[in-house]
This record gives sequence, C-alpha cells and structure tokens, in this order.
Amino acid sequence: MEYLVGVAVVAVLVGVPAIVLWRVMRGRRELGTSPAERATFETLHTASLAGPPLRAGLTADGAERASRHLRALLGSSALAVTDGERLLVYDGAGDHHAAQAFEHAQATLQDGRTQVLAIECHLLECPIRHAVVVPLTTDDRVVGALAAYGPNASAGLVRAAQEVAGWVDSQLELAELDRSRTLLMEAEVRALRAQISPHFIYNSLTTIASFVRTDPERARELLLEFADFTRYSFRRHGEFTTLAEELRSIDRYLILERARFGDQLQVTLRIAPEVLPVAVPFLCLQPLVENAVRHGLESKNGVGRIAIIAEDAGAECRISVEDDGLGMEPDRLRRILAGEIAPEGGVGLANVDERLRQVYGDDFGLVVETGAGAGTKVNVRVPKYHPGVSAR
Repeated sequence: MEYLVGVAVVAVLVGVPAIVLWRVMRGRRELGTSPAERATFETLHTASLAGPPLRAGLTADGAERASRHLRALLGSSALAVTDGERLLVYDGAGDHHAAQAFEHAQATLQDGRTQVLAIECHLLECPIRHAVVVPLTTDDRVVGALAAYGPNASAGLVRAAQEVAGWVDSQLELAELDRSRTLLMEAEVRALRAQISPHFIYNSLTTIASFVRTDPERARELLLEFADFTRYSFRRHGEFTTLAEELRSIDRYLILERARFGDQLQVTLRIAPEVLPVAVPFLCLQPLVENAVRHGLESKNGVGRIAIIAEDAGAECRISVEDDGLGMEPDRLRRILAGEIAPEGGVGLANVDERLRQVYGDDFGLVVETGAGAGTKVNVRVPKYHPGVSAR
C-alpha cells in the first residue's frame, strides 16, 4: 500500500439566521439610535438568547434557561412553562404561586385554548393578580402551556403571550426536526451495517481461518485487525468521525481484503495531512471502498486497482475513491441513487449519498463517474467546517 500520506418581531424570527442577528447587534449603533430602533434590537437580541435552550425540546433544563429571556419578551411579572405532566419552570415575582401553576394550565392543556384567569392572593404586595395561559404546540398537538402572570390581563399581554408562544412553538418544531434527522441517520447507519457486514465478516473469518495452520502469527495479526475494524464499524455513539478515523478503518478493511486477494488487489492512498482532522459523517467512505472491492474488482480477471485520494481545496475537502473494475451502466447507477431499484451492485452508494445531502445540503451529494467495463470513480466534497458537524 502506498501512503502519501421582541414581541412585535417575534413572529418573523424563525427565518432569521443567527449571523444576521449578530450583525444587527454588532451594528446597532450605526443602524439607528431612536427608541423604536433600540427596542427592536433589544427584542431581537433577547429572542436570540431564548432560542438555543429550546432547540433541545420542551425540557425542564431548556425551559429554565430560556424563561428569563421569555419573560423579558413578554414584559410580565412572572412566567410559567409546563409540559403535559408537570411544571417545568416558574420565573419571576410571586413564586408562592408556583405550586398552583400546573393547575392553572390544565384547561389549556386539555382544549388547547387561551385562558385568562383571575389569581387570588392574600399578600397585598404581590403583583400577581391575573394569568394569561396559552398552549404550546408541535404538529398540531398541545405539548405544553406558557403562562404570563401580572397585575392585570390586558389585551396587549394576551397578544404578547400568544406571539411568544408561537415563536416557542417554532423552536420546538425545529427541535423535532433535529431529533428526527438524528434518528433517521442512526437508522440509516444501522441499515448500512446490516447491508454490508455479513458478506465481509464471512470472507474475513474464512481468510483468517486459512492462515491458522500455515501462518499462525499472520492469523493473529489479521484477527486483531478484524477486531479493531468491527469495533469501529459497530460503535454506538456519534454521528460524525474524523477523516483520519474513517481512513484508519478503511486501512484495516483493505489489509483484510489484501490477505484474501494477495497481489491481485493493489491500493494507492494519497492523503493531504491538512484534511485529516476534518469531521465527516460516520461510515461515509468505508462503504464506497467496500463497493469498489466487492462489486468493482471481485469478479474482475487479473489485477484490480483502487486509488483513494483526499485533497485540501480551500474551504472544502475533496475525496475520491476510484477503481478499474467492472463499472456499471450510468442509467442503472442513476436509478440506484434515486432509490428506484435495489442497490445490488451499488451497495452503500444511495445510503451515503442521502446522508451527505441531509447533513450538508443537495450541493454535496455523491458525484459518480462510471460505465460498463470502465471502472468507477466516486467523488465526495465536504466542507471543512459546517454548523452542527463535529467529531467530538
């Protein structure tokens, strides 16, 4: 192997990228100093602080960290957030009312309607006399309630509570999307393991067994490589890994395959050191290499060659896996990537293509060059840095 080696503006915040909010806040002095402009900037800033804790869903920790900012948006004396089973947080004056906050939310949790309540209190200095309770929903389901407490229940407070609740709903929906994406990617990795592993495991163990009598030390070394390879492939944590880790696993895979094919399998690696720390989706390259061996070279007569190249391309890392094997008809490849036919002969390609698009967007899907009898080259582009992508 060769190694070269604000309430008024809350409704529009959902589509405002964080960088825009940052630029607005950074340029607040230049953009205007009128009271209305300053109020708008303050509202945007407060909403940007309340959003991240809610992106984990409707949890006690998230509600507690967001509550102060939500209360600032409402301008209320106190605020309470509940889910369908308990009080998550009570923030502000009159904390002796916290014990009744979940009871105050019951009617709204049941029918999904905004409620205006009169609150009895024997303490003359307590500002809590009314509550406006509004539902929190995701996918048209009531999942919780937000209550704004104050000395009165004005029309302005009712409208503010509804607007803030609507913005919270949007954050909870984004959290659901994040959770769904994570579950989908985990399911796809499980499917990939089930699709690839049995064939490889059988061949590897058969190869190792063939060395047990003739070359026990070689058999031992291959068994350790096999153990390390399967430990990586079947690990249970993390959507992402580093390119270095993915390539290390590929190296183990190729060691095992070269033990089977001998000199009939020749591999060239050319890896730029600068791209080794780049985070990539877990098992995004290994299936491409296995596809090259299993469906490109296994049935080919004579020597088969694979070249794996990873290059530094400015803000991107560009990777290619190329073989001089059997290839396939381009139309068949197109139908495999589109999910129109079962991926026999293209194992892992559709899975990897879909996962790359989910993580980075449609501009970062696989680009495949192939033809019957002409080999296959799979090109992968990944950004060196992308929000939410980390190998930690």
